[in-house]
Amino acid sequence: MKIYVLGSTSFMKEMVDATNQLRELGHDGWIHPHYEAFVRGEMQDHVARWNNGEKAALKRENDYFREHYKNILESEAVLIVNLKKRGINNYIGGNVLMEMGQAYVNDKKIFFLNGMPSGLSYMDEIEAMDPVCLQGDLANIDQV
Repeated sequence: MKIYVLGSTSFMKEMVDATNQLRELGHDGWIHPHYEAFVRGEMQDHVARWNNGEKAALKRENDYFREHYKNILESEAVLIVNLKKRGINNYIGGNVLMEMGQAYVNDKKIFFLNGMPSGLSYMDEIEAMDPVCLQGDLANIDQV
């Protein structure tokens, strides 16, 4: 299965790890190449700008919204790497919520690496998209 990996940028190392694990399991796992470059220690000027609060500018300059959308369309499913962030287990942020919506309206399967988050103001929207929670085990994709 061709699976595009998404998640909060703060989870980029775990997203790259998940992509590699999907490949090991025989899936066509893939991720935006910038994440792999960041994890390899490349594109440090980009990372510095991101960390200095230039997130919106970088999103525009790199056309990340459209790039992710194009990649979602080319996939059969998306895997959302959802870890603990800001004290919230299984965190799903604004960008990921938008990407989930794009996957959903294009009939792509939505997998969460972990369980459902709780306490977010947009829980109804997340639940309505019926994501499949893998409970931390990517091998569970083959059971769906």
